[in-house]
Amino acid sequence: MANHRNSTIDPNSGFCSQTKIYHSLRPITPLPPLTTPLSITDYLFPDLNSSPPPPTTAAAAALIDATTRRRISFSDFARRIQTLTSSLQNRLHLSKGDTAFILSPNSLHIPILHFSLLSLGVVVSPSNPASTKPEIARQIHLIKPVIAFATSETAAKIPSLRYGTVLLESPEFESLMTRPTTGDNNKQRVTVNQSDTATILYSSGTTGRVKGVELTHRNWISVVAGVFTERELRSSPAVTLCPVPFFHVYGMGLFMRELAMGHSVVVCTGARFDLTAVMRAIEEFRVTHVALAPPIAVAMAKGNVMDGYDLRSLEVVACGGAPLQRSVLVKFKERFPNLQLAQAYGLTEVTGRVIGTVGLKECGVVGATGKLLSNSEAKIVDPDTGIGLPPMMPGELWLRGPSVMKGYVGDAAATTEILGSDGWLRTGDLCYFDNEGFLFFVERIKELIKYKGYQVAPAELEYLLHSHPEVSDVAVAPYPDEEVGQLPMAFIVRHNGSTIDEPQIMDFVAKQVAPYKRIRRVMFVDMIPKNAPGKVLRKELIKLALSKATSKL
Repeated sequence: MANHRNSTIDPNSGFCSQTKIYHSLRPITPLPPLTTPLSITDYLFPDLNSSPPPPTTAAAAALIDATTRRRISFSDFARRIQTLTSSLQNRLHLSKGDTAFILSPNSLHIPILHFSLLSLGVVVSPSNPASTKPEIARQIHLIKPVIAFATSETAAKIPSLRYGTVLLESPEFESLMTRPTTGDNNKQRVTVNQSDTATILYSSGTTGRVKGVELTHRNWISVVAGVFTERELRSSPAVTLCPVPFFHVYGMGLFMRELAMGHSVVVCTGARFDLTAVMRAIEEFRVTHVALAPPIAVAMAKGNVMDGYDLRSLEVVACGGAPLQRSVLVKFKERFPNLQLAQAYGLTEVTGRVIGTVGLKECGVVGATGKLLSNSEAKIVDPDTGIGLPPMMPGELWLRGPSVMKGYVGDAAATTEILGSDGWLRTGDLCYFDNEGFLFFVERIKELIKYKGYQVAPAELEYLLHSHPEVSDVAVAPYPDEEVGQLPMAFIVRHNGSTIDEPQIMDFVAKQVAPYKRIRRVMFVDMIPKNAPGKVLRKELIKLALSKATSKL
């Protein structure tokens, strides 16, 4: 990592005219030597194995269930991790290198389970509980877990595994966390290297096949260490509300860093948590920080559901998962002038956010996703020539740093396609940096649809629709929507004589995919526009759809 005091690096934008690299201008975050064995759990909680647990915030609530109001104190949180770690090793016989599949909505158990597994060197692989059986089967085939942790509602979707499936709401799991038996009190010390795989999270590729993103303990350490550096010290702990899912890199990173900093995390449990429930939780638990997916931020900007709630405790609203439209940002700032709306740019492949706004001044730059975070580098590359570009010129965003993934599990070709041997990860997103070092997102070069922050691969839906006997040709494209970001829209060429309609198309897909992947709009067309090599011209289809919508007004 180059020193940003280098005379060839612009002190405002971080751009180096010689190398064409953008450097972070934030304070450099020290990281532990790479050769030092260290799990993310031991890095975040170095005193976890002390007896008794550290008294600093022992009585304060580490985790709060927003629905049941149940609280787990920091001292109980530490004890549960200690006991569960021993139980996983001695009773369930898990060992370093094993993989655990987790299929559950948010609950108080998830952070405890993750930290316990990670401390043993067991790879944690959480999936969306809304995933279908075929989707889960593909994930299981990819990561080869020996055990699963699920709920009574999701367990039936998981095939038989070597050590079975443990129900998180069962007395058995509660016993694993709270009742050490003879021999459980002292777990055998496990050496976990920072280069070992910590998590496998799921990301859709443009090929339509799910990919397992391999993130190491070092990846997670680098991300959380950066937050420790950038966040200001507080006179009292923050209270952070988390409606975003823990199986997503956004939610997982949030509970890791907040708990490590001694802040309370209010967990939005269950599969659904609406805006009214968010407002109620902010008022009841005196929430200072809330992490939201874009649809809730949009609802806050547009709606009046906040009326009647006391939100004076709220300081920061963090929004990630997909870029907010400028109109939404303006409305939000008009409605909440004293709130920081913290934006960020990140990917699962870079362990969450690597670019973000910090502090009131940076949050006030409308349209910007933020500045490079500590220890990160970026390039803006002309997609046609491969030449690095200076500020104010859009190109493909490339990223490099200690948070970049190890690769895609079992898919060397896909890894090579996105990650170069020199460590640069090609995001597929068209962006530019301004002269002050703020990143602005322009559009996606790659074809993923971002629906409510979730990634939807058009190719996966096209494959399903091509299998329908009445569909001659099909393309799926992102239809812009202010509330959810982008809607999966299908453009269908019917077979001669077919009378298939929009509801039938939607229903055909809905039966086979998770809810967030469902087709939300359908247009029947005479042909799918393609270029000479046969690539679908999705932008032309969206223009057609938008012009039809405009003509109806």
